[in-house]
Amino acid sequence: MARALLCLLLFGLPLAAKANDYLDELIAAARAKRLADAPQWHALLHYRPNVLFPGVESHADDPEFFNAPDGKTNPASELEATLAAFFSTVAETPERQNPQCRFIARYHWLKRELGFDPARLPEQPCARYRAWRAALNPQALTLVFPAAYLNNPASLYGHTLLRVDARDQDERTRLLAYAINYAAATDETSGLVFAVKGIFGGYPGLFSISPYYAKVTEYNDLENRDIWEYELEFTEEEIELILMHVWELGPVRFDYYFFDENCSYHLLSLFDVARPELRFTARFPLWVIPADTVRAVTEEPGLLRRATYRPARSTILRHRAARLAPERVALAKQLALGRAPLDRGPIAELPELERARVLELAFEYLEYERLRGRVTDNDAAAARLRELLLARSRLAVGDESPPPAPAVRPDQGHRSARAGIGVGRARGETFRELQLRPAYHDLLDPEEGYNRGAGIEFFALRLRHRAHDDALRLQQLGLVNITSLSPRDQLLKPVSWRVDVGFTRKTLANGAEPLVFRAEGGAGLAWEPTPQWLVYGLAEGALEASGHLENDYSLGAGVAAGALIDLSARWRAELAGRARRYAAGDVHSATELALRQRLRLRPDTALRLDVIRRREASQTTREVLLAWHYYF
Repeated sequence: MARALLCLLLFGLPLAAKANDYLDELIAAARAKRLADAPQWHALLHYRPNVLFPGVESHADDPEFFNAPDGKTNPASELEATLAAFFSTVAETPERQNPQCRFIARYHWLKRELGFDPARLPEQPCARYRAWRAALNPQALTLVFPAAYLNNPASLYGHTLLRVDARDQDERTRLLAYAINYAAATDETSGLVFAVKGIFGGYPGLFSISPYYAKVTEYNDLENRDIWEYELEFTEEEIELILMHVWELGPVRFDYYFFDENCSYHLLSLFDVARPELRFTARFPLWVIPADTVRAVTEEPGLLRRATYRPARSTILRHRAARLAPERVALAKQLALGRAPLDRGPIAELPELERARVLELAFEYLEYERLRGRVTDNDAAAARLRELLLARSRLAVGDESPPPAPAVRPDQGHRSARAGIGVGRARGETFRELQLRPAYHDLLDPEEGYNRGAGIEFFALRLRHRAHDDALRLQQLGLVNITSLSPRDQLLKPVSWRVDVGFTRKTLANGAEPLVFRAEGGAGLAWEPTPQWLVYGLAEGALEASGHLENDYSLGAGVAAGALIDLSARWRAELAGRARRYAAGDVHSATELALRQRLRLRPDTALRLDVIRRREASQTTREVLLAWHYYF
């Protein structure tokens, strides 16, 4: 009855009976073929099985995405309501679309499965979609992975987007392509606020499409992120279906979740629409790390055509500086800032090849500073950039040598989850330890495929069993631990920083070791005296809270310093020290000296040895822990 009334309203009395008859035939055919249970229908509607009870639910959180009132949880009801909607004769305008056009991927899939009779169900022209698709002129799809950027809370793990490569483009004009992006709709700049709201779905997530060069400028130039481009092998029919589905998703809201329903998860859902047997999203039921999704795509047989490396501007700058002696780098900086002439003096005395390299570095440095907003007079900077280009053009020598691509791509690094078992000794007794870290990299983990000096961990768990009381207790739960050690040099002067929030055991003056909440962080400087050494120093503050502390809290400040040392390709060590004075609440001092080492055994396993001496509240603790780590 409801379906008949719907048709009556859509088509008027004379045509209602005929339309209703054909709709009944289509619904009967769909039921016979069990299309509501088809993987592709579930992919088109973003249905996922419920965890605790039978049935499915769509990840789409916008009511406009569904034609049936219960479409979010009822695939059969949504399919039949969608078929009914296709009989609408609503004309397309700039403000509205006919349902065949609004849900164009569903329409073409159901048309293929049911063989729509155009005489009984006329096909709409969908002029707006056709114009959009013509502008894209698609030939191929490329998965793009900008590396992690620790100063943007939305990109702590990296990011993925999808580039639509046009038929008339080549490698020289690839920047003119368009990119499909899914992200949280927010201007939030606070990493802590973003993490909290993002964990609990506090932001709407939306798909968007924009020129690829704008994204490259954002990632490569402004955020100093290297970019990897993975060209994929999809058929023309699959590409067409993906783009149709992107059109459907344009105005649709998804609740954005930082750990699972994030940018990478929803891009994978597009691939599932094109090729349901891939089941990419089903491989990530708990959390989704962008590098892991890239790994899943590249490991799928026959899906990766090739990978291309696009270095960040800061990477290019460091590469050019590394080819010159320190005094030449200093000269390039003086030339960039207009503090040295371009036609006489030290630059004129250099051999032609050396002069070309200095001028190229000067241009790159000034452009880098301009893009970072550190130039006060943009007109003067633009004029100086032209002068540098003219000076370089007068030299006949060529020196095209871009930074080499890293030997290990991000998708080839260690997997992000880590489990460990260990045995150790502390305070004169032996203990055993279990470790689990869902995500995703610390400073001692194998660095290949990750950013040097960057560590990001969430929910790192350590359980310890002590021999004397035969008890298993929580030793540490790290909620978030982020470290960014960015080495400074003659041209680049980044600030290093760290933040660590979680629960940990603390030794008190009476010898007790209660679990306390601790939030600490700091900022400082790091240097790279040799390729094997990274040294740093930080000023830090800390807050501890526990009912076991005097006044229930302790507030302090201090300093930390350390060095990361690569003893070989498989062996890394960290020597670190920390001194802190808690001057408010529970007043006391604390120091720590640690030597930590990691030896990689295989790509997915490593040994870790930690030797630590702590002194807290006049109590000294010595601890040794040998652990075996497995990455998965």
